[in-house]
Amino acid sequence: MVENSTQKNIDSASPDRKKWSIWTVFSSTFITIFLAEMGDKTQLATLLMSAQSQSPWVVFAGAALALIATSLLGVLIGYWLAKRLSPQTLDLAVSLLLLVISGLLIADVIS
Repeated sequence: MVENSTQKNIDSASPDRKKWSIWTVFSSTFITIFLAEMGDKTQLATLLMSAQSQSPWVVFAGAALALIATSLLGVLIGYWLAKRLSPQTLDLAVSLLLLVISGLLIADVIS
């Protein structure tokens, strides 16, 4: 009996069996995206459109739908890639992509 309960605790604590709760995934996603989007060019563009159009709720609806659409696209592509590539390969690919983008931005600023 003791061995079985100990074995269950070891199995459930193994890194391969790590389960994420719905609220953990939701809250970490919300906080990450919320902080990443604060003060970015999309928010500034939305601010200007709202000020110029005098229709803040229409601008809000358009911006919200656009963000939902781009997020859906990212989720679907991420889910598709996760089925075909290992997490290490995805990490490496994203890291290299961000390095290339950073290099291009630095080159643009220098020139």
